Amino acid sequence: MFEIFEKYISQKVEISSEELKIVQEASSIRKLRKGQSILHEGEVWAITCFIASGCFRLYRYDKEGTDHTARFGIQNWWISDQESYNHQKPSEYNIEALAASTVIVWPKQAWDNLLVTIPAMRKFNEELLARGYEASQRRIFSLISHTASEKYLDFQQTYPGVFNSVPLHMVASYLGISRETLSRIRANL
Repeated sequence: MFEIFEKYISQKVEISSEELKIVQEASSIRKLRKGQSILHEGEVWAITCFIASGCFRLYRYDKEGTDHTARFGIQNWWISDQESYNHQKPSEYNIEALAASTVIVWPKQAWDNLLVTIPAMRKFNEELLARGYEASQRRIFSLISHTASEKYLDFQQTYPGVFNSVPLHMVASYLGISRETLSRIRANL
């Protein structure tokens, strides 16, 4: 399973086989069933998590008990609660597998050590965080400026792998629209 990560990281940065062996030795493989959570609200997120296969969603509940999807993750993506990870504080989110999934994880201390000892990993991590920040900015702009139809079409075009892998009510939650609105948009298109 590590070969999936090895292929992924080798496309992003130059990293030696010796360095990859160190990265692999610091990791572990976890398999999750559909519906199984890897993070529950109130827990501290203390791992770096690469999705080798499957699909995940990061979500939380509002005061009325409605869940709101903040992010999805599919193969060759990363999933995390960055705020809980950075500050080692209890998470306000949940992360669940939407399909049978396999992840490669590194404990926080092991990941931090890799970033210090392997320059290619530090460079990769900086680029990954920058891309994540840019994606968050685009998402915020879309949420505050696009119509429901524009959000739907943009999501469908930008994330076809996610769109085809998750239930429509979760897509509606991610887009910040009701299931009924999403159904009307789909019917009109």
